[in-house]
Amino acid sequence: MGRMDALDTEIQTAARERSTAEAAFLQADARLRELLVQGRAANKGPSHMAKLTGFTREWISKIAPDPGKSRQDAIQRRLDRLNADSD
Repeated sequence: MGRMDALDTEIQTAARERSTAEAAFLQADARLRELLVQGRAANKGPSHMAKLTGFTREWISKIAPDPGKSRQDAIQRRLDRLNADSD
């Protein structure tokens, strides 16, 4: 590649900054998701955590489902399958 002009240098710098910002975002996102899961395990509701984060409670529920409900749903699915097999 030939010599770089000022615009080439700015583009390259902006690309590096974006890459750094993306890595920081992904790290912060992973940390937040981890904390949301811990919050649900500590019986904090999605509405409460939505107020803290500014995200919707639906998004919170998707990222950190109620651990007890997931287990109950799995048990119910198994029971439904057993009942369907016995019919």
